[in-house]
Amino acid sequence: MKILITGAKGMLAKAVINRLKNENELICTDVADLDITDSEAVEKFVSEKKPEYIINCAAYTAVDKAETAGEIVEKINSDGPGNLAKAAKENNSTLVHISTDYVFGGALDINEIYKEDDEKNPVTAYGITKLHGEEQVQKNTDKYYIFRTAWLYGDGNNFVRTMLNLGESKDELNVVADQHGSPTYAVDLANYIGEAIEKKIPYGIYHATNEGFTTWYEFTKTIFEYANITCKVNPVTTEEYIEMMKVTQAIRPKNSKLSKQKLKAQGINIPEWRDALKRYLKEEGKI
Repeated sequence: MKILITGAKGMLAKAVINRLKNENELICTDVADLDITDSEAVEKFVSEKKPEYIINCAAYTAVDKAETAGEIVEKINSDGPGNLAKAAKENNSTLVHISTDYVFGGALDINEIYKEDDEKNPVTAYGITKLHGEEQVQKNTDKYYIFRTAWLYGDGNNFVRTMLNLGESKDELNVVADQHGSPTYAVDLANYIGEAIEKKIPYGIYHATNEGFTTWYEFTKTIFEYANITCKVNPVTTEEYIEMMKVTQAIRPKNSKLSKQKLKAQGINIPEWRDALKRYLKEEGKI
C-alpha cells in the first residue's frame, strides 16, 4: 500500500513508520515538506502522490501553551484534518486521524468509562480544537478512522522518561493521584492503526489506548518498581500539585477512561498497560 504519514518526526509517527515500513510504500512528511494548514498545498500533494491511506500524526499537542497560542492551534488541529479529509475524498484515499480523550472534558463520574458516542464537552483549547478536527474529518469524507488515545509515551519526550530522570535524581516526588486513565505505548497504538487498515475494519471512531486504568501516581510507582528505583512517591490532588509547583496549567481531565470494546470487537489485540510499560522499559534499557 502507498501510505502518506504526516507529522513524521513525532513520537507516534515514528512508531507508525516502524510498524508499516516493511511491506508498504511510505511517504513521510513533516511541516517543512507539507503544511497541512495550507489547503492548496495539501490538495496538490495528495493528488500527485495518490496514497491509498493518509495517516495524520500532525497536531498541536502542547496542552498548556494551546490556551494562549491563538489561531495556530485551530489551524493545525482543525483546519489541517479538514484539508486532509477533503483531499482524501477527492482522491479516494482513506484518512486515519488521531484524536484525544480531551474531547470529553473528563467530568464523567470516575466509576464510569467513556464510550465513543458519549457527549463531548471539551474545556481546554486543545480539547476544543481536537473536537473540531474530528468534526472536520466527518464532514468532509466518509472513508475515515478516528482513533482517540490518551497518556501517550514512546520514542521522544514523555512522562515515563521524565519520571525516570526525576526518580534517579530525587529522593521524593509528589504525583497527581486523582486523574484516571490508561497509559498508552505508541508502539501499541501504531499496531492498532496497522491492524485496522490491514483488516479493513469498518470506518468510524475508535478508542485506542492500552487496556486497564490507573492514575499518574500509581503509574509512577509502577515505573519505579519495574526500573528498581527507590524514590518515594507521594499521592497529591491536582489542586495540591498546582499549589505546590506554583504552575498555571490547562484543566486536566479527572476521568480519561476510554472503553476499548468497539476496537476489541474487530479482533484487534489490546495489551494491558503494565505489559506495555515493561516492553518500553526494556527498549529503554531500564529493566
